[in-house]
Amino acid sequence: MGDMRDRDESGRPRNARPRDAYGRPLPHGATGVPTMPDDLSVTPVEALEHAQRLLDADRPFHAHEVLEAAWKEAPEAERELWRGLAQVAVGVTHVRRGNARGARALLERAADRIEPYAHDAPYSIDITGIAAEARRVADNAAEGIDPDMPVRIQLTHRPSTP
Repeated sequence: MGDMRDRDESGRPRNARPRDAYGRPLPHGATGVPTMPDDLSVTPVEALEHAQRLLDADRPFHAHEVLEAAWKEAPEAERELWRGLAQVAVGVTHVRRGNARGARALLERAADRIEPYAHDAPYSIDITGIAAEARRVADNAAEGIDPDMPVRIQLTHRPSTP
């Protein structure tokens, strides 16, 4: 019995099935939401801007893909920060999928991972705000989860307007 997984040209496993807005696989032939390319390359600022647009559009799974691309390219000193930001987006994905246990675990782990960067956050990342929202949502998930609950992740400090 052969391997039925989708593979790219080099033979590496790839899931070519279409995905819904929250990253769940759909049947082959279904119309899905475009995902990020596997070879996505972004600067940290581009990653934050693109991920924020996706979070604002309630597409946390896709925001996670962008943040994961930044994590893979980040210098060693920033890797855990980007990993934590990607976990925040995955935690919100679990909220949207109605998975309270997964949401709580990922959001708590993400907050723990990013908080050490609060004293000197690069790229104007709002570590304190992100961690507070992640913990708020995680605490609410302890009581069960409403997949439609408001979650407001603002990745960077917005510039003040005059």
